[in-house]
Amino acid sequence: MPSPGDIEVNRRDLMVAAGACAALPAMGANARSQPAPVGTPVLADVSFTVNGQQRALAIDTRTTLLDALREHLHLTGTKKGCDHGQCGACTVIVDGQRINSCLTLAIMHQSASVTTIEGLGTADNLHPMQAAFVKHDGFQCGYCTPGQICSGVAMLDEIKAGIPSHVTADLTTAAAVSEAEIRERMSGNICRCGAYSNIVEAMTEVAGRQG
Repeated sequence: MPSPGDIEVNRRDLMVAAGACAALPAMGANARSQPAPVGTPVLADVSFTVNGQQRALAIDTRTTLLDALREHLHLTGTKKGCDHGQCGACTVIVDGQRINSCLTLAIMHQSASVTTIEGLGTADNLHPMQAAFVKHDGFQCGYCTPGQICSGVAMLDEIKAGIPSHVTADLTTAAAVSEAEIRERMSGNICRCGAYSNIVEAMTEVAGRQG
């Protein structure tokens, strides 16, 4: 059996523990009432050419190129889809190469030349790729279409430059424009409506004109 002394020690320990537990809710409430510290955004100047026009911005260093185009320059043709580089809706052409604008920071492209869907053509003067998409019904909801078209224009330039893809059979000769090449090279651009066959037809026609 425990001695009277042991019982007294245990009683004191329980009282201390109870007092500590009673203080916890008050501490938690005080902690929750304090707002998390918010730092002042770090701004940086960035200047680049967008659709042939020189543009300069002072933006948060964390701003993606996609948000710079849409939110700061109000070029909303470029779409925000997954925001993880998985759908291709945000594809633009930077210095001749297609990129996912949601995965790159605007400040990384100082002095670059950026082309968005607005810079490829207008309603009165469509780019050949835009006209082909209309002709072949290469879109349904249209959300992915700006990225598809920008990606397609750069993709045909890649083939013309002799850049091989995973399905290029002979690396010693220039890659030919084929359905397999187009589908492989455009696999990063997702069409949720499933207009892939029409998209391939549109791009094949444009490639034939360029050839």
